[in-house]
Amino acid sequence: MASRYIIKKLEGKVKQAIYGYNLIDDGDSVMVGLSGGKDSYALLDLLVTSRKSLPIKFKLHACHVQASDMTYRADIEFMEQYCAANDVELHIREINVDYNPNDRKPACFICSWKRRKMLFTTARENGCNKLALGHHLDDAIETLLLNMINHSSISSIPPKLSMFKGELFLIRPLTTCLDREMVKYSQLKGFPTEKEQCQYDKDTHRSTVRELIRRMELINRDARENIYRSMQNIFDEYIVTKPKKKNQ
Repeated sequence: MASRYIIKKLEGKVKQAIYGYNLIDDGDSVMVGLSGGKDSYALLDLLVTSRKSLPIKFKLHACHVQASDMTYRADIEFMEQYCAANDVELHIREINVDYNPNDRKPACFICSWKRRKMLFTTARENGCNKLALGHHLDDAIETLLLNMINHSSISSIPPKLSMFKGELFLIRPLTTCLDREMVKYSQLKGFPTEKEQCQYDKDTHRSTVRELIRRMELINRDARENIYRSMQNIFDEYIVTKPKKKNQ
């Protein structure tokens, strides 16, 4: 009973996001960035389910980008079997990250940027007008806090973002789903974990921010969802604006 509840709950959240943020339209061709982790598998599976139940018709593609010079390895055989069984066209691509440890930019930044660039290219080559990524609510609030701390901006990862003058849209159907829900869903569905983790996986500030959010939940157990909702409740008159320059 509990397992059925979490599956139906996430199916409902994804459908609500699709309609609420106008993520997918009738006739769309959607490519899913399939990393091989729990979030991307859950995303693809939930879109497969949505395709069966929603009145709109859309095509599904999946793209896995391998970095030949990084240790991360996913279960390609499972990807191929899953996509073949669910009418999803799978594309496997390869990149070189060419990371230099002396670089000021971290490995994850360079790798992510190159993977994203390959996803854009593959989506456009295959006539896909939507690129779906597996970012969820926790990713959004972590990004919000990191951008506030490091870039002095209130910005995050939106559910929908226009790219290339509207030729392609980035969409995030898991935008209101929690990381712990993704963990449970993937366990229930029996999705594999990565065969080998990246050697730079822990070299980010996200783990520190995650701990910060956990501490915030000691103040309010709904802190996680409240931080997310705060981006929808900005009161302009109570925001500090830029001061005018002296000659203005």
